[in-house]
Amino acid sequence: MTQIIYQVDAFTSQPFAGNPAGVCILPEAASEAWMRNVAREMNLSETAFLVRQADSFDLRWFTPAVEVDLCGHATLASAHILWETGVLRPGEQARFHTRSGLLTATQGKPGVGGWIEMDFPAKIEQPAEPPTDLVAALGVTVKYIGKNVFDYLVEVDSERTVRGAKPDFTWLGKLPVRGVIVTSRSTSPEFDFVSRFFAPAVGVNEDPVTGSAHCCLAPYWGKRLGKTEMVGYQASARGGVVKVRLAGDRVLLGGQAVTVMKCELVG
Repeated sequence: MTQIIYQVDAFTSQPFAGNPAGVCILPEAASEAWMRNVAREMNLSETAFLVRQADSFDLRWFTPAVEVDLCGHATLASAHILWETGVLRPGEQARFHTRSGLLTATQGKPGVGGWIEMDFPAKIEQPAEPPTDLVAALGVTVKYIGKNVFDYLVEVDSERTVRGAKPDFTWLGKLPVRGVIVTSRSTSPEFDFVSRFFAPAVGVNEDPVTGSAHCCLAPYWGKRLGKTEMVGYQASARGGVVKVRLAGDRVLLGGQAVTVMKCELVG
């Protein structure tokens, strides 16, 4: 029997932008080795695997190299596919059991551009001493360095610095963290902050748009800007928009998604 896999561009309303994710809805749980092989074959930053459980889904995410504990764009892509294919009814909440606990996704109101809002845990950073040569490896002027359970967060002096960063991926790949978030305030009136995300340690040199990084960025910039609702732009080559809303120890992430491919896995 063949297995359908979808490719969805997340955190964008346009094909070939945002962050592409694979979405695979399985009839039953698959072996970890098989999922790793499929994720490697898809060669996207993450591929999501879902198995239905009564009124919810078990959800796991794999990069081409490892399984990860939290992924925003592949969760957004999964919810999008569940509604688009009729697995979930319009307006029905998507509920996912994951390594990071229960995550939910809700459709926006009809006629507002297909926005989906996801309920994720906040991942707050604390000030941290940078590893030797981190600043040199990033090649940026640094204002602040913090660290949370997943990543280093580095605030730099300007949006121009964020966009122009050319990090040493080989060096960053040796860090004992998932990745490094580089961020600054935005110079555009459309956005509150900009960021990029580098994660060579998990097989992704630069992630196009990283929902889970915004679980750190939202509380970080919320404190500095005095806001509970903001819009972030991830300034990768593909680019993507993430709306964020603070709710206690949770972050509500808003994004759009578009399906670009449907294929049959026959191997």
